[in-house]
Amino acid sequence: MKDTYDIMFCGVGGQGLMLLSAILGKAAVDSGLEVMTGEQHGLSQRHGSIYVHFRVGKPISPLIPYGKADLVIAMEATEALRYVEYLRDDGVVIMSKRIMPPPSETGAVALDKEKKRKYVTVDQIVERLNAVTHKIVALDSLELATKAGNPLTENSVLVGAACACPDFPIPTEAVRKALLSLVPRKTVEANSAAFDLGRQAGGTCLG
Repeated sequence: MKDTYDIMFCGVGGQGLMLLSAILGKAAVDSGLEVMTGEQHGLSQRHGSIYVHFRVGKPISPLIPYGKADLVIAMEATEALRYVEYLRDDGVVIMSKRIMPPPSETGAVALDKEKKRKYVTVDQIVERLNAVTHKIVALDSLELATKAGNPLTENSVLVGAACACPDFPIPTEAVRKALLSLVPRKTVEANSAAFDLGRQAGGTCLG
């Protein structure tokens, strides 16, 4: 492994992004790895864009330089576009296919029922991401979470997919253990299933 393995988490407020960071942070520390994070909370209210810089190894700063992230994990598809500038050439993007138009978009439609708004599609997002990397894992995380038994386990789907990356530095079983220790006890079975479904889907996409 190089000196650091850098992950940019991104999503919108209310999606549980901080839990995702906490899971990987605990797994890394429990595995004897050093971790440094830089979190943005200013717009973390529901539907605001949020992100976390997550660095494993011995970084000199908690912030990932532009063009240096090994992995971008996006819980909302358009956020992958917002933060792809952090990704290194040929890095990996793991993203949910979920698109959550901001209130500025949905509010206009609510006020004018006749107004038709065209919002970016997943295919268009992937096409733009291809300018940076072809290693894109676009998952229907909600469908997989529902299949696992709980639609609220999308985080576990995405973290499972991350573990399928060939050079991912945190041991898979350490991630699973941390995940199951941090989620509510009654959701352990569904989260475990969601993790496995995500890892399987990620492995298939990354070959």
